[in-house]
Amino acid sequence: MKNRVKEIILNPVSMFIIGLLTGFLVKEIDIHFYTQHFGMSLSDMFSKVGIWVLTGVAVSLYSKNAKWAMLNVFTFCIGMLITYYLTAVLTDSVFGWAYIKGWTVFACFSPIMAYLVTLTKRKGALSLLIKIGIFAGYIGINILLGGFIQLYDVLFFLILLYLLFIKKYNEEPPA
Repeated sequence: MKNRVKEIILNPVSMFIIGLLTGFLVKEIDIHFYTQHFGMSLSDMFSKVGIWVLTGVAVSLYSKNAKWAMLNVFTFCIGMLITYYLTAVLTDSVFGWAYIKGWTVFACFSPIMAYLVTLTKRKGALSLLIKIGIFAGYIGINILLGGFIQLYDVLFFLILLYLLFIKKYNEEPPA
């Protein structure tokens, strides 16, 4: 039963639909939940890269193989971008072309990143290097984009630590 649910959710069509729904919901969160509490807001959290790194890592690791991980993450990202910016246009919300270009580049590189994440299921130095790279990239992107580590980032780090270093996966055979 658990595998059946996983197959239903973790396939490119479902991930595209989930991405479409997520894009709409995140834009609505940007519009309606920007008020800060304790120095952070839901809008702020979903506008940062951290939640999307965590989502991409989880989808990649739980997908049945590297090919599916690449397709799932890409279709999720594209679906999300479509409805996020469509909702922005329809609601006359603020958005910039630089963000559209940046997130589109992120989506286009997401299959490569998903593939690299699937390599973390293996043993060895390359796996460890990629795992460390995920954390370094997370922190580097936050700093590069002018953000700092927030309280929710600590939670995301803990989840990433579990997914990458503690949880055991069936190791994929080399491609």
